[in-house]
This record gives sequence, structure tokens and C-alpha cells, in this order.
Amino acid sequence: MSYDMLFSPMKIGKLEIKNRIVMTAAEFSLGQTNGQPTQKMIDYYVERAKGGVGLITPGICRVNDTGAASTFTQLSMSRDENIEPMRRMADEIHAAGARLCIQLHHPGRQGYASSINTLPLIIPIAERFPAFPSALFKATPLLLGLEQKKVCMSLQAPSKCELSAHGATRIHAMSQKEIKSLQKDFIDAAARCQKAGVDAVELHATHGYLLQQFLSPNTNRRTDEYGGSFENRLRFIREIILGIKAACGRDYPLIVRLTADEMYDRIGKPGKGYDLEEGKRIAAALEKLGIDAINVSSACYDTYNYWLEPTSFEPGWRAYLAKAIRSVVSIPVIAASFIRSPALAEQLLEEGCQDFIGSARTFICDPYWAKKAQEGKPETIRRCIGCLHCIKSFIANASVGGVGECALNPTVGMERAWNELKPDGQEKPAVVVGAGPAGLTAAVALARRGFRVTVLEKENEPGGQVNTAAAGPHKEKLRWAIDDLLTQAAALGVAVKTGVEATAEAVKAYAPAAVILATGGEPLRPASIPGIDSESVLTAPQVLRGEVEPKNGRVLVVGSGLTGLETVEKLNELGNRVTVVEMAEQIAPGAWFQFVDDSLARIRPFGTEFLLGTRLERIDGRSVTISADGGRRKRILHFDCIVLAMGVRPNRALAGALEEQGIATVTVGDAVAGGTIGAAVHSAFDAAMCVRA
Repeated sequence: MSYDMLFSPMKIGKLEIKNRIVMTAAEFSLGQTNGQPTQKMIDYYVERAKGGVGLITPGICRVNDTGAASTFTQLSMSRDENIEPMRRMADEIHAAGARLCIQLHHPGRQGYASSINTLPLIIPIAERFPAFPSALFKATPLLLGLEQKKVCMSLQAPSKCELSAHGATRIHAMSQKEIKSLQKDFIDAAARCQKAGVDAVELHATHGYLLQQFLSPNTNRRTDEYGGSFENRLRFIREIILGIKAACGRDYPLIVRLTADEMYDRIGKPGKGYDLEEGKRIAAALEKLGIDAINVSSACYDTYNYWLEPTSFEPGWRAYLAKAIRSVVSIPVIAASFIRSPALAEQLLEEGCQDFIGSARTFICDPYWAKKAQEGKPETIRRCIGCLHCIKSFIANASVGGVGECALNPTVGMERAWNELKPDGQEKPAVVVGAGPAGLTAAVALARRGFRVTVLEKENEPGGQVNTAAAGPHKEKLRWAIDDLLTQAAALGVAVKTGVEATAEAVKAYAPAAVILATGGEPLRPASIPGIDSESVLTAPQVLRGEVEPKNGRVLVVGSGLTGLETVEKLNELGNRVTVVEMAEQIAPGAWFQFVDDSLARIRPFGTEFLLGTRLERIDGRSVTISADGGRRKRILHFDCIVLAMGVRPNRALAGALEEQGIATVTVGDAVAGGTIGAAVHSAFDAAMCVRA
């Protein structure tokens, strides 16, 4: 397939983009506290430019240093000192073949109060003392704790309204003086971008941030000229657009990233916020104001899963939004429609759904997605599986000075070092035991270093725990992680041997210079629970893989983690009435909230009962004793079967046997502790890069 439309040029205003591929903004906290790009950030985006992306929009860029930020290390065009550093990034991206667009942003009610008026104090200290930011980040947990206790300043918002589901704990309605000042900040920031050689700017009016807050009747309840009617709610962004066009000229490309539909109906709140019909009306009005393109997105923090989709969503599901917006405007439409394959991208272009294919996660996962498609090698693309490790890691790491990660691309943020890596393995033999994501990642990294790698897998099919996870409802895309790692391994000459039991003697026979154990784990069956080995007791993997299929009965699931929830979904589909016992006081403690919300949306209609703060005491055939309140309240319940979803116990037997043979090993992934695909991949990559040749 040639993907003719995908690789045809198109203009945004008078700016020609070499193809229809846009890397949309995704903040990864790669900058400095003064808002200037680091070389690491530049290398990160240059890699995507080298990979064939036509237009690159880095993460959010703040327009002033006094209002709330979303991260201390995001880009900023709030001051003239940042013009030349931005020019350097623009020049390097241009040299690599892509255009650069900067997204201007203010978080409004979704920001961090601890950043208000902080940056003007931090920036001069950090510029004089490079070690200062590390001390700052050590204090971040304390600052965030104070925010939760409402011991903080209030954030700017269009009006007093409900707090965001994920954001500030105090907000205030902006005064007209604040409005005018912030509008000038947006305009001045755009002018600085133009001076720096940036090709276009984008206003971030989506995902519930300030510009969208003014557009939405849910968050804009003002009674002056900036609230109430449609025209008044549009006024804030209207005056910014007109100001940028006046300051930068009519020909300087201006894009608006717009939430086409807040999607409150998807969470059972129809009529709240605005819907697609209102989104179309906003888009048409924005075109009349002179913008050059619309970047279509959806939702806000209250409806998080409908702009940053988890694994269960189908690729292309949002394309209808872009098509609806395109029907009312004549300017180009960019859209991130959860597109993963170039074939789907070409299809959506041919069908007239949109003019540009937008994505962030696609190119985070594989910087060379575009080049591989253009060269006719789509089968070599490393596909994003929607595991959300990127957003989870970014939020966790940004508060302590770290950067975002990709579950399947462990080289994010180290592009230059990875490209300049000199193979040092000298064709020495290396053995990896286990062909799950950890084992295959280790094998690929070792092969890239020049080792001669053999992977031994006892099962007949590679995949490890992913095979179980991918068998869960709506989780089949997880299998992509294994398929794509196998493709990488084959290209590097890795020998993957399945159906082979890796004994100490078998490993020793290879005379390996390096041994990495990714032996995974087994479902946990706590021997402390009487009756745990009863015939009525099953494990979650048995149910998810379809080895047993309880139907139309009463089933107890022990454990409400993500595996437990996936098991509940499968049991519900089989017609069972399900009860879940969970020791913690909340469902899926420690799990990323988006996956919990996603599963519960499908579980709730079946009436599944969750018994929180409850412990399984014993099993007597098909009867179980459970207790709550520290054992003070006990009940006996009856079920047709009991399914354990209590995590995994690491398989470490081989490590001990090899040590007895004097063979040094490194253990990674679930063989250390049960966790996510991202955790397994990163532990394996780190281990493989540290192995001594």
C-alpha cells in the first residue's frame, strides 16, 4: 500500500507541510524551570522529525510565569530571554525535515496552585545554581499535600464552579483586569514564537483547560460580556485570536485545538457542558475569526477517558468528530482519532474525515512510524497499545524532576545516546529466559549491543503474562506488544526458542557471557487460607484464557485489581452473578484511575457487588467465610466457584540453581515483582544496558 494521501503535501494557511502527519502535543517534562528547551528535549523532537513527521507540536507552553503551570519544566514563551533557545530548537527540527508549532496554554482550574507566583522566584535561582531544581522537586510532595489541604492560592477560572475531577482545590473567577492581562500574555507569547522562527502557534482550547473553560457553559457562569451567551463565551478566545493576528500578521499560521464535544453524556451526565452541535458552532465561528486550521479533540479532565483513551477503545473511534467539524469549516482539520496504523490513517483521509492525521502516543512509541510507512514497511512499526504508561509516568515523574516514559519505547529521553550507542557485545553469547515483554525487551537491547542472543521460553507461545492480559475483554491490542517485539528481535537475529524448559544445565551449555531471567510469576494462592486448593477454586488466568468457563452461576472473585476487574467482566459476559471481595477500602487500590473507570463503566450494568474492607478467611467447598471490621464481623456465603485474582508470586527457582552453578544472572520483570508491561519493559531494558560485555 502506497499511502498516497498520507504522504501528499498540504498547506495550513500559507505554510506547506510535507505530508499529512502531525505530532500533537503531549507534555513529557523535558524542559527547564525557565521554560527553555533542554538538549534532551530537542533531541527527542528531532528524532520524530527524522522519522518523517511533517509538523511537530511539543508539549504545552505557558504564556506567563505568574499564573498556574502544569509542570515546572514545561516550555515557556513568557519572556524575551526564551526566544533564542526556542530558535535553536526550531532550527534543529527544520534541519531534520519537519515544521514546528508551539501550543500556547493556560490550565485554569486544572493547574497546580503551588506554581502560582513561584516561577519568578525559582527561575533566577535555577539559572544561577543548576543544582537548585533538584532541591525544589524534593519539596514538591509537600507542596502538593498543602494543595490537597487547601492551604494554597486559588487558580484562575472563568467563574466559580465545581472543581475539576483532577486539578485545583481552590479557584476564583477572573477579574476583567486578569482577563486583559492574560490575553496580552497569549498575544505576546505568539509574537515571541514568530520571532524565534516557529512556523505556527496553536491555542490549547481543549481537555478542559482555561480557553475551553471560557467556551463551556459548565465552567463559564459569568454574567458580564465574557459569559452567558454563545458570543460572550467566545469573546475571551476571540480577542486573543484577533490580537495574535494583529501582532503577527494575517499570514502567520494560527491553529486552535478544540474540544468538539465535552462528552459528559458518556459518563451519564447528558446536557452538561456542550455537545458536538455546539462544538460545530464554535468551530465555524473560529474560522470566521481568521484561524488557519482546527485540531479536533474531545472531552476534559472530568471525562478523561474520552480524550486519552485506554486500551479498550477502538482505533479511529473519534473520527466522526473530525468529520462533523470538517463539514462546517473550509480550513484544514487535524485530528487525533486514536490512529495506530498507516492503513487506517489513509482510509480516514480518503473518506474525508480529516485533512491531517494527528497523534502523540503513536510517535512517542515509534519515532519512525512515518518513515516505515512511507518505505512500505508498516509491519515493522512498534504500535502504541494504549496502556497509558506515558501519562501515568509523566504525572508521577514530573513532580520529582523526572520525565515521562513510554512502556514499549524505553529510549524516550535518551535518543542521542541510543543513536550513538557503539555495540560492545562482540558477538558473545547471551541467554534470556522467558519470552514475555521483559524477556524480549532484554533480548532486543542485548542484540542491539552486539550480543548473540538466545531466548528460551517454556511455553509453546511467546508472550508470558501478556497472553493472559490480552485475553481479557477489549484487551486484544496488548498482544501487539509481543508481536512487535518479536519483529524487532527477528530483525536483530535473536533466536527465540519456544517449548524449551530452561534448566541450569541447558543455560550453562550456551557458555553465556550474560544471563537475564524474565521467568515471570505464578498466580498467588495463599497457603494461609484454609481450603485454598479446593476444586471450586480457580485462578483469574484460567478464566481469562478460557480454560474454564463458569456460566450462569454465582461466582466470588477475590481481589479487585485490574486483573480482578477484567475477570469480573469476563464472568459477567458468561452470565454469572459476581461478588468481589477486596481487603482494601477502595476498588483496585494503586491502579491507574483511567483503567478502573473504564472497567467499571462496563461492570456496573451487571450489578456486580463489591465488598470492600473485607477479607477471605476460609473456603469450605462452595462456601466461604469472609470477615470485615478487623475480623469482628464474619459471614458465610455460598458460590458455585471462587476465582483468585490476588496477584502473582515471582518464579525465582532458576536463579538459585544458576547461582549454584556459578553463573551470574540478573532477574527482571514479574520475576522480581508483579507489575505492568511498562514496568517489566523498563526493568529489562535497564538490566540489559548494564550487563558487562
